[in-house]
Amino acid sequence: MKRIAFAVLGLLPLTAMASIASADNVRTIRSAERSLAFMRVYGNAQPPYGFVRFCETTPRHCAATDQREQRFHADAKRMAELDEINRLVNATIEPLTDLELYGVTEHWTLPFDKGDCEDYALLKRKMLIDRGWPASALLLTVVRDEKGDGHAVLTARTLQGDYILDNKIADIRMWSKTPYEFVMRQSYMNPRVWVSLDPMQAPGPSNLAGVRNEP
Repeated sequence: MKRIAFAVLGLLPLTAMASIASADNVRTIRSAERSLAFMRVYGNAQPPYGFVRFCETTPRHCAATDQREQRFHADAKRMAELDEINRLVNATIEPLTDLELYGVTEHWTLPFDKGDCEDYALLKRKMLIDRGWPASALLLTVVRDEKGDGHAVLTARTLQGDYILDNKIADIRMWSKTPYEFVMRQSYMNPRVWVSLDPMQAPGPSNLAGVRNEP
């Protein structure tokens, strides 16, 4: 089978070979970025439709409060606060899918006792804002997890780097220390605007944590 695969590769048209080369370049870029403390942005992205609906029903949670670069100094107190909120929400909310809870495939909301990945992230964001964190330092983020499935986490932007609050992981980790591919994130300038974290800037699959392909 390997010989057949290599033989077919040799017959690929130049456009296909260029695509392979482009994919290799993307892998190189992603590998290099893993040594960076801060995520790199690659332009604008289409917001997840579940998030858009969430903002329509609860606009106060999507209001742009400022347009300054807001990164907190990640001192011991702030890191302990991130860890506390992450563990508290993870322990309090029972993981259930939107289909199980609401009978629909995608529904973003602040959870009471049950929810899925984006609901965890929304609640952590609200609780940290209530403790004085600026909204521009707490950004909802969409990734592909270790299985290639869509997943939502919360990014905390600090002077030391971008940290991830995740309902699948108890401890706070630098974004580059997670097993994920980062796809898109809220803009710190306007929470309703999303930016691409993918060098290819390709549309995500329909099951990518609320991202839906347009017909």
